[in-house]
Parts: sequence; C-alpha cells; structure tokens
Amino acid sequence: MQFDFDKKIDRRNTNCLKWDYRKDFFGAADILPLWVADLDFEAPPAVKAAIIDRAKHGAYGYSGYSKSYFAAICSWLNRRFNWGIDSDWIISTPGIVPAINFAIQTYTKPGDRILAQTPVYPPFLSSVKTNQRELVISELINKDNRYYMDFDHIETEFKIGVKMMLLCSPHNPVGRVWTKEELTSLGDLCLRHNVLLISDEIHADIVYSPHIHYPIASLSEEYADNTITMIAPSKTFNVAGLFNSAIIIPNQEIRKEYQHTIKKMGLYLGNIFGMLACEVAYNHGEDWLEAMLRYLKTTEIEARDYINTEIPMLKVSPLEGTFLLWLDFRKLGLSDDNLSDFLLNEAKVGLNSGHTFGQGGSGFMRMNIGCPRSFVFEALNRVRAALENETIGKKLC
Repeated sequence: MQFDFDKKIDRRNTNCLKWDYRKDFFGAADILPLWVADLDFEAPPAVKAAIIDRAKHGAYGYSGYSKSYFAAICSWLNRRFNWGIDSDWIISTPGIVPAINFAIQTYTKPGDRILAQTPVYPPFLSSVKTNQRELVISELINKDNRYYMDFDHIETEFKIGVKMMLLCSPHNPVGRVWTKEELTSLGDLCLRHNVLLISDEIHADIVYSPHIHYPIASLSEEYADNTITMIAPSKTFNVAGLFNSAIIIPNQEIRKEYQHTIKKMGLYLGNIFGMLACEVAYNHGEDWLEAMLRYLKTTEIEARDYINTEIPMLKVSPLEGTFLLWLDFRKLGLSDDNLSDFLLNEAKVGLNSGHTFGQGGSGFMRMNIGCPRSFVFEALNRVRAALENETIGKKLC
C-alpha cells in the first residue's frame, strides 16, 4: 500500500497546538511551526477508518479495557523489540507526562533527589520541580557532535543519594538511541545503588537502521524488576491527542503501588478512541510505520546535506532515533534570546529553544521534521536567506 507523506494536511482551525496557537507561543501567527513533537501526517488509514466507524455508532459512554487491547500491546512489543511481557504488567494512563508525575508521587517524597540527563524533554525537569523533589542534573557529554552518558558523574550522584532516575530512550532532543552496552552500564548502576529507573520510551518505534532500540527492562529480569517502562502509540502514529499510554511494570509490588496511585486519582477508565487507536495501530499500522521511517530518513539525509552545504555555520547532531533534529547555532555567537528573536522575526520559523531543555541546551534549537518534506526545506531556506541578508547580518554582528 502506498502512503503519501508529502500531502499537506491543513491543521489550522482545528485547535491544533502547533498551528493555531502560534501567536500565543511565539507572538506571531505568520511563522512556520516546526516545534511541537507531533506529526503533520495523517494517521494510518486503518486507524482513521476504525475511529470513523466507531464514531458512527453514536454512543460514547464509559468503556473498559478489552483483552484484545492488552494483547495488541503485548504483540507489538514482542514483534518489534523481542520483549515478551505479561498483560498483567500493563497499566494505562492518559499520557506519559502524567505517568511520570504519578511515578514521582508514588515512589518518592518531597525533597528526594531525582536524576535526569540534560539537555532533555522539558517536562522531565518541570515534573521533578513541580512535585517539590530535588532535581539532580547529569549533563550528557557532547563529543564530536554525538552525545554520551556521563557514567562517572551518574555514579557520583547515586552514591550521595538519588531515589529515582528519569531515562529518555531514545533521547529527546539529541536523537541518540542508546546501545545495549550503555543501557547495561546504566542498569547495573541503578541496581547497585538502589535507584528506581523510569524509562520513557515513547520514541521507541522511531529508530533508523542500523540502530536498534532495546527496552532496558528487556535486557535482564533484574533490570525489569527495577524499571517502569512507558510507551505509547502517540508519537509513532500521530494519535497524541487521544491521550493513551501503556505503563509496563513487571515487579508486582512496585506495580501495586502505582495502581494505588491511579485509583487515588480516579483514573479507572480510558478514552474510547484512544484505546481503539492504540489497538488498531499496533495490529495494523506496521506497514505505514515502515514507510514513514523511510520517508523520515530521506528527509534527515537531505536536510543534513542542505545544512552542510548551504548553512555551514550550523551543525546537526546525528539522528539515530526520533523525528527531531538538534541544531547547533553556537557559531552565530548569539544569546538564547537573540537567537530566538532572529529565527522568529527574521527567518519566520518557530523551533524549540535549546535552553528550555536544561543544562547543555544553550545555543541549540530543536526542529521537528515529522512533516511533509517541503515544510522542512521551506524552513531551512528561510534560515539561510535570513543569514545571507546583509542588513540582518550587520545586526547579528
């Protein structure tokens, strides 16, 4: 089956966060938005058809989680990652960001130290702070434009007391897919120092050959007993607005504690369309996903070539996973505020400011390439043209 990822979907006037709230977030409605990490592609045809068919039924009352829903999640993990799990391990939540907050509230208390690796998805940082826990930063090592975990620093922090670690795998925004060796080193450290690992694997499906995503909990029973894995079809199939995630907790005692928190929150039931989209996507969306991965990889290669040739003062980190380019603007010598001002007011492009991802993000920008390729090159052309503009160039100097 052929899928048209070049098709432009007009998302305006649909309350779309990325397109309809440009003025709220950027102060201007005429920018090209490549920021929010959702796709500008239509969801897989099977998902769209299933939602339409269910909508025709007309009654949208309370619904439970079916056996086929859990079976679809188990089958997906087994097929894609060779990870056999029990359906009893799965707890559904309305999104991964809420799930991270639930974990923080369940297993830690105010003042406890929680470690995150920056630069990282901003809710990792805000979730710790909002819940009055102490945020411990371990900055990733940027070596030759590729990022690595600082295991020595992680262990140093673990030794002086860390209760929990938040892992982003694959990593948003730097695009790393952690190797089995890296994950094993991290898993061993967590076990050695009794640190509970929360592994956000929402981008697990978006990985480019030859890289392989390994759910850290799949690497050993000991890791599984000490890990809470969080996955969702949202990034993969562009169903984020349906708010449905799967939290996988093999350890029975840890799972009971999490379930207790879910009950306290009153989150007994799920979204009809979220559950349906998840089940159908995992059962019938694989061909669509493989086609999208090929499209995204071509976009990344062509965008990298364009940047290297036409905008050589920028650098882009290797993209091993996710659909997010991590762009290094530091050669421009601009402050973060001036860089944002340049991109918004001169290039008319809306990206995510690197400093919002925490330590190590200053001077960078995150660009979402999960959209028709024409959008990506329109944005890059705008940046190039703005940099070449003599008047703007004098202002930058």
